[in-house]
Amino acid sequence: MTLNTIHTAIDQTTWSRREYFYYFTKMMPTGFTLTADLDVTATKDWLAARQLKFTPAYLYLVSTVIAQLPEFRIGQTPTGDLVRYDVLHPSYSVFHADDHTISNLWTAYDPDFTAFYANYLADQQQYGDQHTPMPKPVQSANTYMIGTIPWTHFTSYTPLPFTPLNTFFPVIQAGQFQAENARWQMPLSVTIHHAVADGYHVSQFFSRLQTAFDHPNDWLG
Repeated sequence: MTLNTIHTAIDQTTWSRREYFYYFTKMMPTGFTLTADLDVTATKDWLAARQLKFTPAYLYLVSTVIAQLPEFRIGQTPTGDLVRYDVLHPSYSVFHADDHTISNLWTAYDPDFTAFYANYLADQQQYGDQHTPMPKPVQSANTYMIGTIPWTHFTSYTPLPFTPLNTFFPVIQAGQFQAENARWQMPLSVTIHHAVADGYHVSQFFSRLQTAFDHPNDWLG
């Protein structure tokens, strides 16, 4: 398949967020994290009825919502030019049960769920058992970090980089499912650079993703 790396240059002379970008990168470099519980009952039931895995559906739905939000797809070229990618590809961790280590994989996003699911399974089969930090080569420039901590139902999760942020893509982390009033709740954390997004944009992400989890047949079928 052809990997989608299509991007469009951002003209900072006309960009509506120009002053905010300057402020949050030069004057007060800032990122922020929001965590919310999402109801994933309908999607879990839909997948279980079809004997499909939750993780690739989660990766797909998040990536599809990101494709609808231009603020979440802003990247920077090696020369410092700002661009907006058409899509982002999920980069996620694989857990090795035998020694409790993880490896990082990425799967090419496809707007068709069946195709993406097949891509995910192929990556798992080829690279999933390799105990090394980055078993899959040639990571695309437009990948974003997304993961799960299935052992803990957290109320807050914040990644702490030990070097200055050099990306504007979101970092997304899900936690353990928890049953509440016969519904399945999943905590989800979104961390993003304030230069490209505000609380409103992250709230829109949560709202759209909840809609996706509520209507799996429309989004996955």
